[in-house]
Amino acid sequence: MLSPDRITKTTCPYCGVGCTLELHIKDDFIYRVTSPFDSVVNHGNLCVKGRFGYDFIYSPKRVTRPMLRKTPQRPGHRTQAFDLNEWREVSWGEALDYVADRLVEIYRRDGSDAMAVYCCAKATNEDNYLMQKMFRALFRTNNVDHCTRLCHAGSVTALLKSLGTSAQSNTAAEVIKNDVFICTGTNTTENHPIIALQMKKAVVEHGAKLIVIDPRRIELCDFATLWLPLKPGTNVVVFSAMAHVILKENLINQKFIDERTEGFAEFAKSMEPFTPEYAETISGVDRNLIIEAARMYATAKNGSIYWGMGISQLSQGTASAMGLIHLALLTGHVGREGTGLNPLRGQNNVQGASDAGAMPFHYPGYMEVVKEENARKWEQAWNVEPGGLSRKRGLTTTEILSNAKPGGIRALYIMGENPMMTEPNLNATRHHMEQLEFLVAQDVFINESGAFADVFLPAASWAEKDGTFTNTDRRVQRVRKAIEPRGQARADWEIICDVANRVEQRLGRPNTAKWTYEEPEEVFREMASVAVMLKGVNYARIEKVGLQYPVPDENHPGTPFLFSESFPSGRGKFFPLEYIPIAEPPDEEFPFILTTGRLLEHWHGGTMTRNSQLDALYPEALVEIHPLDAAQLSLKTGDVVRVSSRRGSVVLRARVTEKTTIGVVFIPMHFAEAAGNLLTIDALDAQAKIPEFKACAVNLQIASEADLPNPEAVTERGRY
Repeated sequence: MLSPDRITKTTCPYCGVGCTLELHIKDDFIYRVTSPFDSVVNHGNLCVKGRFGYDFIYSPKRVTRPMLRKTPQRPGHRTQAFDLNEWREVSWGEALDYVADRLVEIYRRDGSDAMAVYCCAKATNEDNYLMQKMFRALFRTNNVDHCTRLCHAGSVTALLKSLGTSAQSNTAAEVIKNDVFICTGTNTTENHPIIALQMKKAVVEHGAKLIVIDPRRIELCDFATLWLPLKPGTNVVVFSAMAHVILKENLINQKFIDERTEGFAEFAKSMEPFTPEYAETISGVDRNLIIEAARMYATAKNGSIYWGMGISQLSQGTASAMGLIHLALLTGHVGREGTGLNPLRGQNNVQGASDAGAMPFHYPGYMEVVKEENARKWEQAWNVEPGGLSRKRGLTTTEILSNAKPGGIRALYIMGENPMMTEPNLNATRHHMEQLEFLVAQDVFINESGAFADVFLPAASWAEKDGTFTNTDRRVQRVRKAIEPRGQARADWEIICDVANRVEQRLGRPNTAKWTYEEPEEVFREMASVAVMLKGVNYARIEKVGLQYPVPDENHPGTPFLFSESFPSGRGKFFPLEYIPIAEPPDEEFPFILTTGRLLEHWHGGTMTRNSQLDALYPEALVEIHPLDAAQLSLKTGDVVRVSSRRGSVVLRARVTEKTTIGVVFIPMHFAEAAGNLLTIDALDAQAKIPEFKACAVNLQIASEADLPNPEAVTERGRY
């Protein structure tokens, strides 16, 4: 076996589990990935992405030099340039000067409201902190967001509203201490495989009872005591019916409710209409299953709830998450080891990016931008004159693009995100992208969104820089530079500082904020000095093992589970709920419900995994359809079908499977040539502004092989 020159320990760049990786390096080349058995997060286990999904670093399609478009782009006429012949290589100095000149020009002409940035859940805490700092301190805007808006915004909104904090309450490993746990809206085996291993261990080795509530027959159903196959978008009804049963049968924890909650009476009254019989007519779930699930969870000694984007990616995403919070508050299954409310965060650092202030409503540490005392703290930290920071809530990602028009957003800076794959209703997204006056893309590849840009800034990958990620259970962990960046690629934090220094000079604000750092550790220290939950975290303390915040001082050991004595909001809050149907129910013309999601072998917009050997494991998009529906359409596995909604259509092969339920079809989100988001609806949750990715109406028609898109042509154009 090849002997490495060195082995670098770091953190996985894929899902929110935050597995520890050991990168084996020979001649500055990563040739193998392993994991130490003493890792507190994953105990040496890795999924296929963690073990084999690193080779995108060496893809020949990776762009490693700064690039400017040869043809100037105009609002309303902006085009995608996948062919590198449409770009010209420039020096870093020319690229950075161009970015600063154009940003300052637009800011001076149109003001703060014309500026916006997409931060990145794949980038480090330090990268995200500096990016939001630049736009807030220099451009005076809170139009700062990232892909949390597209995944767990509903969960974040509900948790903040009820409990005062938005993070997962308990350590994922505590699942083995559950008597009963609910998994809902999460295909954990494919999206968080290492947590799924622990869930299976809880059932098989420790005798825990698992309740799965999901429209699809996911793999965890094989380990479940109960499966409640609800129709997409009916979560609120099912959770409220469970609450109805718990109330009616007096299975509540009255002492916990009296001592630690408020709003109970009004909430309880709002649950009266949600009988199991009513829930069955709306959700399709047998009333007896609802009753049994409610009793099982309520009477457990230790009960916990794990959920994913099947809860939050709905126009009632906030209400759905609130329904789960209510179940925990009713029964007292929160604030103790082996209990809790656990939204499984999607990306490797979506928790950390949110903590670092990459959101339009909050500074780092979830300090609301509209509160005067918070703005003053950050003005002092960033050396901004009193009143200089905006006190106005910014636009979300979904609002930023829809406001790309004269009088709205004119300049957009995208760091590591790909809205042309991840936004709903991609034809509308394309139109909005075309209206921008100036677009910066900072990434590892020129992807579907970067192809629209005026300038491309090549970023270092996760293996080529230092920093920290924060995983789904609040564990801040080190990311370590293992190899030198390819070509002229640079770390995101370094690029941001160079842009900010130039902007500062052009604006005549030479001492507004610090933009000269020797290393990312300095950046983290600055962020933690004001973000209270991170005050006790420093690089020395997380050198071997990460710390779970809150860590209020340097002697604090970290906090494995939250709310043992109180909630940040004081008391946990109940809220009345009502059920609102999905924005676009099926009808005669579009008789199926489409739900979208992820696959084990791929990741989000595909920027990394479709440039990896992983692509060969699952090389094309498939639409999953139930056998009874397939029989009605005379379809079999492998047949070509056209799936259409009111917004677009895709052509792909069918997979006939009982994994999906009757009347529901599933398409993954990763494939540009058959993007599920061409079909999805841009209806938003009124509170969280998250789109309804999990439910829209579609029809299916038999198509031919000739109708299939040519993925090779797409690949040759470098779209991934």
